[in-house]
Amino acid sequence: MALSPPITLSETDKLDALCRLDQFRQWRSLDEKRYCLVCGKIITGQQIEVAGGTRGNGPLRLSCPTERCNSIPMDWVLPTDEILARVEMMAAEEHKASVPAQTSNGNGGPSRRNKRYNGIASQLRKFALHLKGRS
Repeated sequence: MALSPPITLSETDKLDALCRLDQFRQWRSLDEKRYCLVCGKIITGQQIEVAGGTRGNGPLRLSCPTERCNSIPMDWVLPTDEILARVEMMAAEEHKASVPAQTSNGNGGPSRRNKRYNGIASQLRKFALHLKGRS
């Protein structure tokens, strides 16, 4: 079964939908940010997708805008300084890892730097689970 596509709302209506449908955190502006514990991305109210409604498939619902992320409001936390610092550090590591390494490990294989890249997604998931346990 395919999910209904996001609907387009005015900024006022979207903020109203966020306020009504997110029972876990208050929204005062579409510029507010949340950290998605599922995909590890920082998202804004502006980016969050609203789907459903009377002409859609049932009641309105909110979802993360990240492709293939099926999170809902209970999976979004306020981005504390700790979270923002961690996300920034992981993004920097991912950027470094995406740059082709200049040297190999001496055996003709990939350098340690490329191996470290494989662990970033795993680290992000562990961090998200740690945060989810706190909320």
